[in-house]
Amino acid sequence: MRNIKIIEVKSEIGAGTRGASLGIDAIKIAALDFMSNLFVNFPSEVVETENKMLYEPVASPYAKRIAGVHTMYERVSTAVSETVKSGLFPVVLAGDHSTAGATIAGLKIAKPKRRLGVVWIDAHADLHSPYTTPSGNMHGMPLAISLADDNTQSKAHTPDPKIIETWNKLKNLGKISPKILPEDIVFIALRDYEKEEEAIIKKGNIKVIPVAEVRRKGVENVVRQTLLHLADCDDIYVSFDVDSLDSSISRGTGTPVSNGLKEREAEDLVASFMQNHKICCLEVAEVNPTLDKENLMAEIAFNILQRSVNLLLLN
Repeated sequence: MRNIKIIEVKSEIGAGTRGASLGIDAIKIAALDFMSNLFVNFPSEVVETENKMLYEPVASPYAKRIAGVHTMYERVSTAVSETVKSGLFPVVLAGDHSTAGATIAGLKIAKPKRRLGVVWIDAHADLHSPYTTPSGNMHGMPLAISLADDNTQSKAHTPDPKIIETWNKLKNLGKISPKILPEDIVFIALRDYEKEEEAIIKKGNIKVIPVAEVRRKGVENVVRQTLLHLADCDDIYVSFDVDSLDSSISRGTGTPVSNGLKEREAEDLVASFMQNHKICCLEVAEVNPTLDKENLMAEIAFNILQRSVNLLLLN
């Protein structure tokens, strides 16, 4: 039996498309529509955002709104670490995926001596840095922050010193850097990434399980294979970006990609992971109801969440 706490991070300053800050409320609407008490039954914490920055001009093209992202990292990492220290299981609902690096930081700050594995269920690798980013959007950078990898070998830009200073603060949050190792990451459903990110994947020999492999081997085999790969980790964090789903169903997200997971595959994947005692945190990110019809994406995210929480309560 895990005691759960929901952490709501309605931040969207790391995304390029507007609307992800509304994703959590959209998931709550889905819960009401399905007559679920999920959001009534557990304690929750709403992390204050810096979304007011969206109305200001962008000062840093290679790391947009990085000062606000740093503020969010401090707040989110504190919320996560305090939740873990109080013996609760953090279920993080995030707007954009940029703050996932803060979730990882919080888990490490709470248990600095423990080795943390990451299951990254996402169409994207999120391994860019201000030196390599094609967009400047910080939601493409959380794993690079956690790995403390600038990837300067693939350098395309020269960010100004102020940006580099804040970037270094993000990497060193909690005075732990790096937070994770390349061999402790497993990508599932990854299919849209740049050559700069591929360089990090190859250099670190990071495990990638494409959608075709999930279909061929089946969810249970993929989960077993992933847990085996992360056998040396003490704890495992599961980060689920809804764009891991196929673009035919993931319209309600800022960066949909074709050839993704089916709804049932995603649900079975996350649920199977939740049954393992090493799982220490679940994060769901990037629901954007402004891009959706009839709140479909939020309903799918809610179904995944509800089933996962039910399993956490049993374990």
